[in-house]
Amino acid sequence: MAFLKDFKAFLLKGDIVALATAVIIGAAFNKIIASVVADVLMPLIGLFTGGTDFSQQFISLTGEHYETLEAAQEAEAAVITYGNLIQALINFIIVGLFIFLLLRAYEKTKTKKEAPQVTAPKGPTQEELLTEIRDELKKQNNTP
Repeated sequence: MAFLKDFKAFLLKGDIVALATAVIIGAAFNKIIASVVADVLMPLIGLFTGGTDFSQQFISLTGEHYETLEAAQEAEAAVITYGNLIQALINFIIVGLFIFLLLRAYEKTKTKKEAPQVTAPKGPTQEELLTEIRDELKKQNNTP
């Protein structure tokens, strides 16, 4: 029974809920970025590289020449699809850029919201207090 209680407490901690939320949002965000790269950026890059479709770029490891990636896959040839790697790298760079911009904006808002550090007024030092106490004691001892 204590195990279930501890497990429930663990799951309901704020950090775990925030992490789960971040993972879900991150997965959805990754799909958006993948679509932007595959549907917008890669065609633009292909336009600048003479109509190259990077998703169809591959190297056949068997040494045979295949016209298309599908033909190589139908022949069950071993291929390296470097075009997919290029798309994955662009995805990574864009996701990294968005995360950087998001964290940078968060840090700027965090520093703006913090109140300026107010230092406490300086009081007498320990030596000064001890000196005052000594002087008061001397006064009290000398008065009749």
